Amino acid sequence: MDYQRSDRVGDLLLEVVADLLRREIRDPRLQWLNLTGAKVSKDLRHAKVFFNLLSEAGDKDAAMAGLKSAAGFIRSKVGKKLSLRFVPAIEFAYDDSEMEARRIDSLLNNVKQ
Repeated sequence: MDYQRSDRVGDLLLEVVADLLRREIRDPRLQWLNLTGAKVSKDLRHAKVFFNLLSEAGDKDAAMAGLKSAAGFIRSKVGKKLSLRFVPAIEFAYDDSEMEARRIDSLLNNVKQ
């Protein structure tokens, strides 16, 4: 199985961002945030970090705004922690796969009955 360097960098990026959110960023908009994955381009210049919310109490738009405001700080800290020639530009995206899985599961249960 071929494990690309971009996949390894994505895993490290996800770990560093999660640690930053837990220890250094104190934004109340990000308290219900859960990071689900990271996808890094092959040239390691762009990264997309996926997140969802732990409960329905969190606001997706507020969390996105909080992440966008902290993106520069996160990128600078990632640059210091990872020894890469270029620090990837980080973009955040909401991961709605869990909600989609629930919807499909409920549809299958309806068909089953």
